Amino acid sequence: MSRPHKKQKRLPTDATEGLPVLNLNAAGIDVGSREHYVAVPPGRDPRPVQQFGSFTADLHRLTKWLVACGIETVVMQATGVYWVALFQVLQDYGLDVQVVNAQHTKTLPGRKTDVQECQWLQKLHTFGLLNHSFRPAEATRVLRSYLRQRENLVTSASICVQHMQKALTEMNVQLANVISDITGVTGMAILRALVAGERNLHKLAQLKHKQHATPAEIVQSLEGNWREELIFVLRQSLDLYDFHLAQIQECDRQIETHMQAMESKVDVSVHPMPPSRQGQKRRKHGPRFDVRQQLYRCT
Repeated sequence: MSRPHKKQKRLPTDATEGLPVLNLNAAGIDVGSREHYVAVPPGRDPRPVQQFGSFTADLHRLTKWLVACGIETVVMQATGVYWVALFQVLQDYGLDVQVVNAQHTKTLPGRKTDVQECQWLQKLHTFGLLNHSFRPAEATRVLRSYLRQRENLVTSASICVQHMQKALTEMNVQLANVISDITGVTGMAILRALVAGERNLHKLAQLKHKQHATPAEIVQSLEGNWREELIFVLRQSLDLYDFHLAQIQECDRQIETHMQAMESKVDVSVHPMPPSRQGQKRRKHGPRFDVRQQLYRCT
């Protein structure tokens, strides 16, 4: 009996085979944290693939080499944030820079193992097979940086609240069970007096402000074991919380200043902002200025 015929594995076809050249003067860069590998078309330099460091002087040397090789457009992968500084330098020299998703280069067939990543990027970019990622305008990128920093500050402030709550729980102080928020007016007044040395529970309870809990309930919730090391943790967590709130306010001032300088897309005197469908209640750590009005004007 003859053995069944084995199907031969189909070799992957080259994704660029038979395609017209769209970017004749294209280069590819494999971005790294310490070094960048750059590939230019064969014949532009005796060494068409070169390695450069990540220092600013290296980035300028890399870009000057590309210009000397007649490169007009460059493609690189979005690797963390390591590409950002290089992107800016390349743009300053007048090159067309495109950033692509690393996953897109892995879905195209035909890459050989002896071809470096930068060479593969250069080849795909030559034939226009890569879709560049969206990169917002400069003013929007600046605003995004401020907003990301603000988000980090709000997260850090929330962690401080968790540390305060943990210290209170270890002292068996059940204040959070009788008031809605320990960082509200009542909670902050009691905590500040507590870390300042006040131990009279009735005096602490008198600091309540428009709370449903009665003074007797607050007194009962404040009974605990006032351990010095936990009071110390509570004090430091409260100081850090205040610090982050101050940083958030400073960040808000920077955001407001930047948004006021952004280009207007609508004349609010002619086309006023439509009313909000939701209530105007401000979020706990929300900005102190009218963000909705500024966003409407800019977008």
